[in-house]
Amino acid sequence: MGQKWLISGSPGCGKTTWILNKIQSNQGACGYLRLTEQANNNKEKSPESLIDYTFLKDQAPHLQDLSDCSDTSMSQQKDFLILIELSQSQSPESLEPAELNPYVKSQLEALGLQPDRQLHFGRDSELPNNDTLVFKKLESWSLNLAKRVWDPQSLNTFWFELVNGAYGDVYRAKALMNLPDGQSIFFNWIVSQKGSQFLPLKTVSPPNGRPQRPSGIVIQGKGLDCINIQSTINLCLLNDSLLEMHQMPLRDRQPEALHAS
Repeated sequence: MGQKWLISGSPGCGKTTWILNKIQSNQGACGYLRLTEQANNNKEKSPESLIDYTFLKDQAPHLQDLSDCSDTSMSQQKDFLILIELSQSQSPESLEPAELNPYVKSQLEALGLQPDRQLHFGRDSELPNNDTLVFKKLESWSLNLAKRVWDPQSLNTFWFELVNGAYGDVYRAKALMNLPDGQSIFFNWIVSQKGSQFLPLKTVSPPNGRPQRPSGIVIQGKGLDCINIQSTINLCLLNDSLLEMHQMPLRDRQPEALHAS
């Protein structure tokens, strides 16, 4: 019978990285589900869920997405590991596993999932705690950037300004950004680290119009200037004519084997 683990912790503490290491070291199949603390009435997946799953799937192609799956018979398979990620704004007061809030419980029950283990960053010794943030409340802002493509120089400038306080005190920021050459870059930054992580995804889209894969940005901090963040992002994105100018000379350069929609 498979195992079901619930991995919780504050934003940026290392949940997704730890989960990726477990997926890559597990001998059997793996499934992934990301939950949030509060209910979201929007039926679309949140940008953070899309970013996390897209990144994990790129690094571990055998990973199964469980967010829309009601068939949990796979969890009965030997060596099948289900990893459930939950971002929490506060650490549990007790050393015992925290009681799940009604929304989290309802999501798990709808999928027939009852965690065998609950691990929380900042509480359980087997998890690293060097990036576990301690705070009372964080503002959060996110934007779905599906089919949007960035001007590369403008993107670099925006990200530098963002993590250096131009739009408020940013504690944590992550994103998947589409570039005109077909690359998608995973951006990751947290205040406890000295610099940002920039990781190109393995899959490259053809430089032929707007990519279909997920893209988005999530920012958490205090005093965020959300209006200026949004307006700056709008200035950094390529319209159709500029995108074509970038892509036209690239079409004959990239090997067809790398292209994936």
